[in-house]
Amino acid sequence: MSSILTNSNAMVALQTLKSINSNLAKTQAEISTGKSVGSAKDNSALWAISKVMESDVQGFKSISESLSLGESTVAVARQGAETVTDLLTEIKGKIVAAQEENVDRDKIQTDIDALSSQIKSVIGAAQFNGLNLVTGTDNVEVLSSLDRSGSGTVTAANITVQRQDLTTTAGQYGSGASLAANITAGAAAVDSTGAANSLDLTFAGSAANNLTLNINGSSVSVAFDTDAATTVGNLRSAINQLGLTGIAAGGTGAALELTNTNAFEEFTVSWDTNGANTIAVTNNGDTSQDAAAAAGPGSADLVQRAEAVTLSDQAKVNEGDSYRISVGGNDFSYVAGKGETMQDVARGLKTAVDAGNETGVSTKVVQDDSGAWNVLVDYDGSGAGATITLADNGQAGGTASGGLFGLDNINVTTNVGADSALDNIETLIQNSINAAAEFGSAQGRIEIQSDFVGKLTDSLKVGIGTLIDADMEEASARLQALQVQQQLGIQALSIANQSPQSILSLFR
Repeated sequence: MSSILTNSNAMVALQTLKSINSNLAKTQAEISTGKSVGSAKDNSALWAISKVMESDVQGFKSISESLSLGESTVAVARQGAETVTDLLTEIKGKIVAAQEENVDRDKIQTDIDALSSQIKSVIGAAQFNGLNLVTGTDNVEVLSSLDRSGSGTVTAANITVQRQDLTTTAGQYGSGASLAANITAGAAAVDSTGAANSLDLTFAGSAANNLTLNINGSSVSVAFDTDAATTVGNLRSAINQLGLTGIAAGGTGAALELTNTNAFEEFTVSWDTNGANTIAVTNNGDTSQDAAAAAGPGSADLVQRAEAVTLSDQAKVNEGDSYRISVGGNDFSYVAGKGETMQDVARGLKTAVDAGNETGVSTKVVQDDSGAWNVLVDYDGSGAGATITLADNGQAGGTASGGLFGLDNINVTTNVGADSALDNIETLIQNSINAAAEFGSAQGRIEIQSDFVGKLTDSLKVGIGTLIDADMEEASARLQALQVQQQLGIQALSIANQSPQSILSLFR
């Protein structure tokens, strides 16, 4: 049946041509944009994934900029800490030169003061875009990544850079909870004569046996003479004739009192009664060694003149923990910074006491057999009296002392000052070395993360391209095929449109 109203062949040809034109338009769009998925209507799933990944790429570009800024800031801080280390090393050389008395210590002190001023200048200038990592204690967070979970939640990740305070500030003593239990002075006073730490050996007996005594390898032996008092008197004279530096033998009757006026040196004393005679022990420096009269060999410690202020080996040190030693009524404090230990506190307290320039007072930091850190405080008697008072205290909640606390008080113009400066400068050098090492480690980590973010961004771009980029070879071949199909479709539509005209022949 033929109809002049409905041309089904033309309708089929027209639909075919529309489909070909649609595909041709899509192919041309792929070629012109380079994308197979240019909008959500092309492939909503792939388009959505690509847009999420593109947003991540944009975020990682900002992260890369943050890492570059952080790396530059840390690099400046590291260079500053390294420069401070070099300057402190120069100061150490000056201090070592000052150990010799036959030098112009005033000129050396002038050089030390100049180097100290230069250190402060370096610390003040070691900033990048206003951020100085060698002052203060607050950590700095450097944005390092965006972490996307499987559920789509995005969280920011940071690299924490710890500030390293290399200022010379004393800090502010705390007013919080008491920490007095963490610090203990072994005595209430330091006796310059050594009497407070004397070792008393009381001899008893009448047997005709030798009495032998050994002080750190120096041995004396006396024969029993008449009675205990005479025998001990002979022993007393023999010990004093040894000429041991800082050690004196005194006492009366049968009591031998050994005193030690060496600041930071202890001695082991051993004895042997060689028979039935006995010795009773009273150790004023270590009462745990007191012993009742006993015959035969024995030993005890002749402790140093200095008194120990012991810091707990069990307590944790928190930022702001403040500890204080009072010497002769004057308070000397140190406030712990972030990540510090009792060893740092002990060295800080030593530095504080040394900075006070108390007449006749010197200090030393040691670790005892139990692992606890001790600040030894000695007094040589050159002050107003034979003894000085010694006390301690501690409280939380302070503002930390700077890592170069005590630098301002280095004074090599005196023997005591030169001696203490040599010990204290080692602490300051170690603090600056630790700071430079921390910054170096942080800078290395930031560099690694920056390199990773760059490679990750490239990988994401490749992944996005795999999802939505057009295959240009395929698109070119498809374009040519569709162009041929278009031409054939036009011809087919033309033929279909000519079919109704054949009906006119029926009416001729």
